Amino acid sequence: MARFVDQVTLHLTAGDGGNGCASIHREKFKPLGGPDGGNGGHGGDIILEVSAQVHTLLDLHYRPHLKAERGSNGAGDHRNGARGADLVLPVPVGTVVLSESGEQLADLTAVGMRFIAARGGFGGLGNAALASSVRKAPGFALRGEPGEQHDVVLELKSVADVGLVGFPSAGKSSLISVLSAAKPKIGDYPFTTLQPNLGVVDVGHETFTIADVPGLIPGASEGKGLGLDFLRHIERTAVLVHVVDTASIEPGRDPISDIEALEMELAAYESILVGDAGLGDLRDRPRIIVLNKADIPDAAELAEFVKEDLERQFGWPVFIVSAVARKGLEPLKYKLLEIVQEARKKRPKEKAVTRMVVRPKAVDAARGKNGKHRDFTIEPDPENTGGFIVHGEKPARWIMQTDFENDEAVGYLADRLNRLGVEDALLKAGAEAGCSVTIGGITFEWEPMTSAGTAPVLTGRGTDIRLSHTKRASAAERKRASQARRGLIDELDFGDGQEADRKRWEG
Repeated sequence: MARFVDQVTLHLTAGDGGNGCASIHREKFKPLGGPDGGNGGHGGDIILEVSAQVHTLLDLHYRPHLKAERGSNGAGDHRNGARGADLVLPVPVGTVVLSESGEQLADLTAVGMRFIAARGGFGGLGNAALASSVRKAPGFALRGEPGEQHDVVLELKSVADVGLVGFPSAGKSSLISVLSAAKPKIGDYPFTTLQPNLGVVDVGHETFTIADVPGLIPGASEGKGLGLDFLRHIERTAVLVHVVDTASIEPGRDPISDIEALEMELAAYESILVGDAGLGDLRDRPRIIVLNKADIPDAAELAEFVKEDLERQFGWPVFIVSAVARKGLEPLKYKLLEIVQEARKKRPKEKAVTRMVVRPKAVDAARGKNGKHRDFTIEPDPENTGGFIVHGEKPARWIMQTDFENDEAVGYLADRLNRLGVEDALLKAGAEAGCSVTIGGITFEWEPMTSAGTAPVLTGRGTDIRLSHTKRASAAERKRASQARRGLIDELDFGDGQEADRKRWEG
């Protein structure tokens, strides 16, 4: 049996960016070739694209864990890494993208619409891109940024002009089967329809779509029956048609009470709606009442009896039809077409997709009105007394890009943070040398560094002299200590030019 899935949760992981390459050009008779490390490629995005060939979310239901391709690493000789391939997921028309908290991110209502659900990480820069006038041959490169990783919820809402609502076994599926070419499964027992059916109705040279929503019962807005799962499919319908079973012999049921009960459920569901496709309030949309199963004599008499009462009480057009005998369908078609055309005229026109304009930030955008930086904020660390936490997109990105096994890369990070104003802000906040500072997921002991922009002292490749302060003995000191232990030299003589006396050792 075919399944209909209209809600699914996706676990998305975009592609990570490739790492940059730290390489020096090597060629015969070229001792100073310079840096030639390429940049890493960007990670692939996860994109949702509306396709006319997809009608349910069933494929995504069985494959909820999705991951895009990672970007390639850079290489020497100025070779940049390849960009990771984007993962394009086809979704049906009427798909709504929600965040984990329930916030609506996108409403995909037209074929061809695309939405980037998870953005891939940027590739790291190679040492060729990091070279400057004061750092001519960087011995490090930046790491690639990780791709976005989060969950999204996809909801499918049917896009139709007319929506059929009514109690179970009211004849909605039979009515849509005779009005259109749809062939739903029909039975003589309640809850035969387990999935919404969509059909196209031809009236002369005009067409409109009609949707069959599974039967509703009192309490559907609270989760009873199947109503809560399918009430979302009436949000995008411009016209609501109440299909009433006039042949029902259940006690306590009549056409007026059935319509009132369904209207109460629609009003209760309206309170939890975030928005719709520009169709206005659900309670203000036009209605039509269809008294079905008029082929039964008792039902026909009841329909004629209550028709005037329904028109007087609700003020909506009332039609008496028989889906089985195909009676009274033509007036109903033309009336539905008339209301649909009026609703289409009132519907706001969709704005044409304009080209995206990238506007640069103002010169003083990095500072607020009170002089505080907007790129980052500093607050005391509640877990570490005397510690501080630095919040901000830029510092967090720079932490992820830094290779902490390379001293020169750490020094470059210190320069970037200093240029951003983090050190000055920490001093103003009362930070002292040796206090713990947390940026991103890294906690370190803060020591004020030298001012950025000054020419660095040349040291070994991959090192930074500002981080070379250590109490570890040098090789010359260890050698002299070894000679003193063996008696080759006098331990207390620290004169210049002291040499080992091997004859003294021979005794």
